[in-house]
Amino acid sequence: MNFKIILRLLGFLLLVEGIAMALAFFVALIYGGYDQTAFLISSGIAIGLGTTIGFLTRKANKDIGKKEGYIIVSSVWIVFSFFGSLPYIISGAIPNFTNAFFETISGFTTTGSSILADIEALPHGILFWRSITQWLGGMGIIVLSLAILPVFGIGGMQLFMAEVPGPTPDKISPRIRQTAKTLWVIYLGFTVSEMLLLWLGGMSIFDAVCHSFTTMATGGFSTKQASIAHWSSPFIHYVIVIFMFFAGTNFTLSYMAINGKFKHVFKDEEFKYYGLFVLGFTLIIFIGLLVSSQTGVEESFRNSLFQVVSIITTTGYATADYLTWAPILIFIIFGLFFFGGSAGSTGGGMKIMRIVLLLKNSYYELRRIVHPQAIIPVKFNNHSVDAKIITNVLAFFMFYFVIFGASTVIFTIIEPDIESAMGAVATSLGNIGPGLGNVGPAENFLHVKPVGKWFLSFLMLLGRLELFTVLVLFSPSFWKE
Repeated sequence: MNFKIILRLLGFLLLVEGIAMALAFFVALIYGGYDQTAFLISSGIAIGLGTTIGFLTRKANKDIGKKEGYIIVSSVWIVFSFFGSLPYIISGAIPNFTNAFFETISGFTTTGSSILADIEALPHGILFWRSITQWLGGMGIIVLSLAILPVFGIGGMQLFMAEVPGPTPDKISPRIRQTAKTLWVIYLGFTVSEMLLLWLGGMSIFDAVCHSFTTMATGGFSTKQASIAHWSSPFIHYVIVIFMFFAGTNFTLSYMAINGKFKHVFKDEEFKYYGLFVLGFTLIIFIGLLVSSQTGVEESFRNSLFQVVSIITTTGYATADYLTWAPILIFIIFGLFFFGGSAGSTGGGMKIMRIVLLLKNSYYELRRIVHPQAIIPVKFNNHSVDAKIITNVLAFFMFYFVIFGASTVIFTIIEPDIESAMGAVATSLGNIGPGLGNVGPAENFLHVKPVGKWFLSFLMLLGRLELFTVLVLFSPSFWKE
């Protein structure tokens, strides 16, 4: 195990986090908040420690194998969350370490679950830091570092595959560093575009920047306690819906669309199912709201579309409290907790591609029973899917639901309300944000016991890195030579 390169890369990544904190310091300076000193100290600690580690490991062998890749990717999210909690603690915005760590890892994993009961009371620097943690975590800390840091040597692909969500990570370019750069350029372009539209729609420039960060990250942190419901503007709601949808789309398809290859986009099977799921569930909930509520037609449609896109993409914004809807609609929303965006997007969850492959394999298995001598391969985008990928998908589903079930049982010991326990576990594992019961869209996670917050924090990390990257570290064979 090449521990020196692991430490070296963690040191360089701490420099990246320190620079991000420095940006938050300048925001605090502009708005004159009480958090200026906290960001100055936190940035200094991260940059200083990162520089020291980098200097001490300057002669490290730069080869990165699979083992080093898994350890680096898993460790960086914990390290970032630990140091990222310092501004909250030092400023006094969130003085409790458990709460600060929960808020920070919820940001970096783009979950969006919060312990804050009065968001508007926080200074601008802290609000900006909450948003930028999600923006950095959305496309991925490692992917950003592959794009900007020339220190990874051999093994960048190992890191890319360990962090990028989806069963089959796509490369835009044969060179992994160029792929990472292209992904971040597209990500930045979408972010700036949304920011300008939200600003034109009536948001302040600060709110527009923060919400663009958290929309494209499918994170859901807002600068307002009421989330997007704070703004009654249909224009703002629809702009956010559009960019949530973009963020939940495979960024490789976005690259093709930008280059005018629209046929490739509309022929993509995952994109078709993604669009059909959004439209289908929106229509069902829209009809349900028309029947069960007094809301007008346009507002019912807008609330249906917004919440469906928000939950499927795992963004977690809210324009309405879906727990006040009819029980059948709440049940449908809860079902959407297990979908997720496209592979290669910033969305969490199980991913549309896995769901489609599972459904296809189940259907073809019925055909194989009827025709036992026939060879009926599972096809995706007109290509036969390797049996290893099908096995991987089946294993992922098994692990996902076993972890969900076991975690729900464990969490009911901590928090005895079964509805809230199911919602808290599902939303943490799927990186969604709001759950059910007393952790729904109109509530927060402040009341959860400290041990419960640490447990949910682990589930957030597990969900963000798609189970295997973290679970493999608990395998004894992983640590054997």
